[in-house]
Amino acid sequence: MQLQVVIVGGGVMGAATACFLARDHNAAVTVIERDPLYLRASSSLSASSIRQQFSQPVNIALSAWSMDFLRRIDEELAVPGQSVQISLVESGYLFLATAGGEATLRQRQATQQASGADVLLLDPEAMRLKFPWLNADDLALGSWGRQGEGWFDGPALAAAFRRKARHCGARFVTADVQHFQTQGDRVRAVKSVCGQTLEADALVICAGAWSGQLSMKLGVDLPVVPRKRDVFVFDSPARLVDCPLVIDPSGLWFRPEGSGYICGAPPRFGDPDEPPLHEVDLSCFEESLWPALARRIPEFAALRLRSAWAGYYEMNLFDQNGLVGRLPGWSNLYTACGFSGHGMQQAPAVGCALAELVAAGQAEGFSVASAATRSFLDRERAPNVLALDPARLASKQPLFESAVI
Repeated sequence: MQLQVVIVGGGVMGAATACFLARDHNAAVTVIERDPLYLRASSSLSASSIRQQFSQPVNIALSAWSMDFLRRIDEELAVPGQSVQISLVESGYLFLATAGGEATLRQRQATQQASGADVLLLDPEAMRLKFPWLNADDLALGSWGRQGEGWFDGPALAAAFRRKARHCGARFVTADVQHFQTQGDRVRAVKSVCGQTLEADALVICAGAWSGQLSMKLGVDLPVVPRKRDVFVFDSPARLVDCPLVIDPSGLWFRPEGSGYICGAPPRFGDPDEPPLHEVDLSCFEESLWPALARRIPEFAALRLRSAWAGYYEMNLFDQNGLVGRLPGWSNLYTACGFSGHGMQQAPAVGCALAELVAAGQAEGFSVASAATRSFLDRERAPNVLALDPARLASKQPLFESAVI
């Protein structure tokens, strides 16, 4: 008897979870997605970068696991007749700090090194030698990830997970959830707006910024909300040799992208004039980001804005960290949401771990532990996500992630 799992949300997190459930646990998976072209999905609109420079060990570990997965992506996700290319670039991250932020960088770097991340602290002179195009006059310290950090083609990764999941038997249906059918502490089925009923032994909510709205239908209050962020694409005659993804003390971040560059800033909070997703705030670039770019990289004074887009961070207002695991009050309801900007990079690790949690939690009476699963788990043990258990919401014990960009 196969485990019947329904996943709400077919973005990268839902697709990864579906892939691992179908591939490694022989589960029968149905993924419900209301936006089949993924036009508004956070994973489609992500800047798709990966780093280990976090303040919490669990995030360092998840990104390290995911980076190892991305390095062997074709081995993991290729299907007959179609390889996987995600254009992985490992050029690192460079966090910059003035005197006021120096202590924070040092504290984070100690945590990162203790967790096995290869992160080096650079004084201003070392930064000038390593990155001669960088204006370091007002800086006190830089934190540079020498390996295990960079960027990749996020939509290609999400598509590869969906393709592999389908190849392993998962199905994706276009529908919008209307309500859930329950019995006791179990969710028995999902009812769509169009009248379709999908029965489930386990339900997983991976609906990104809209996960909180869905969980409320089951009486679970998840503090996950959409926060818009704009990404700007620009050209410049500047040629920044060995340029990593740079995070300026002002909040600006930028990195190379093809023949040009992209940049942005952290999500804003409490701004009543923030434009909706289909509108890009060009004034943000002209009034804030461009001047900051020119201060940090003098050659960026001459640049030309090429294009821009906007997407959502699924912000967890409780502690800016992912929520992964079983939801309180329910025996077969799970989630992976609220990653606050680092969901794309952690999707491989979280999808693997959540699939194991779901399969183990619903294993009685189901043949989910095949020989193939056992050989996979022996080879590549699923990462530990217990620190991200949603139970911390009720216990009021935040696991605050300070390194959100």
